[in-house]
Amino acid sequence: MRVLIAPDSYKGTLTSVEVARALAAGWWRARPSDVVLLVPLADGGEGTLAAIHAAGGWTVMTAAARDPLWRPMRAPWLQSADGSRAVVEMAAASGLSRVAPEERDAQRASSLGTGDLLRAALDAGVRDVVLGIGGSATTDGGAGMLGALGALIDDGLGLVDLAGLDPRLASLRLSVACDVTNPLLGPSGAAAVYGPQKGATLDDVAVLDRRLHRWADALEAATGRSERDAPGAGAAGGMGFALLCLSNLLGSLELRPGVDLVMEAAGFASALAGADLVVTGEGRIDAQTAFGKTALGVARRAQAAGVRCIAVGGGVTAEGVAALAAVGAQAVPASDPQLPLAEAIAAGAAPLIACGERLARLEP
Repeated sequence: MRVLIAPDSYKGTLTSVEVARALAAGWWRARPSDVVLLVPLADGGEGTLAAIHAAGGWTVMTAAARDPLWRPMRAPWLQSADGSRAVVEMAAASGLSRVAPEERDAQRASSLGTGDLLRAALDAGVRDVVLGIGGSATTDGGAGMLGALGALIDDGLGLVDLAGLDPRLASLRLSVACDVTNPLLGPSGAAAVYGPQKGATLDDVAVLDRRLHRWADALEAATGRSERDAPGAGAAGGMGFALLCLSNLLGSLELRPGVDLVMEAAGFASALAGADLVVTGEGRIDAQTAFGKTALGVARRAQAAGVRCIAVGGGVTAEGVAALAAVGAQAVPASDPQLPLAEAIAAGAAPLIACGERLARLEP
């Protein structure tokens, strides 16, 4: 058989690379002669760089950047072998994982570091960037990112001057991995919905929403665009809003589901060609799976290609099973559903290795 293994990470436990390797190791125990291709995936958040780098053809670069609390650091990004393309992960510099839980400061957290990485890619001659904006620690509406790229921002007066914006942006083709459809402001906006997971109290949320309102007035006036209510404007603490407002100043801008962009960058389509079976998976296959998570994206591609698909979940609910069944895929748990979560996590890759072997032995 020719088997394609293309999972997402089991967040907080195993990277998508580790998940793919574990499932493959188990499969080969039972069927050592099968051709097994590994295409680890991600959704545009943390782990995107690792997944795309694993596909080959990319070099890990590092650049001086600032973390969400403005501290100097070095952060990774990817450059293609021919030097023309880059992958930038917002989480690498401006991610929640860059800030210890006790350090989280929702009002102060800045997206400066993401701008630093974009500028590093431009300095390297790149003009085609995939930007994953999941996993951010920020709710600054992308103001820090714009500042790092040359914009002058007077938050106190609510003014934005884009005259100094890096002129190379005008030839940049930017593809943004964005799975969020929230507007920028209000009860469904960036501060209200995502602020609390970034350390915001109820009082912080109110402050952040007012600040974003003032920022929206200023940036829309500076760019002549009205994007605060656009789907995705509230993504990554308002980073989506800033990027949408820049549409006329960029070579091109496209917001797309993260899994689609990562699959393209990782060469999923070529790996799928000729496959007899696709095995995907993620930490939980549940009601959220129906809203475009990685397993669903893979299952849809497999169905379109007429290839059978199995999704392995660290946890599997009836809603998740139904979501995947609707696109012809089967969902299975990685381990005994009765096993306590803490024990399953502590077991690391072992349950996935066993699951990979179990699935292979069921094949004719």
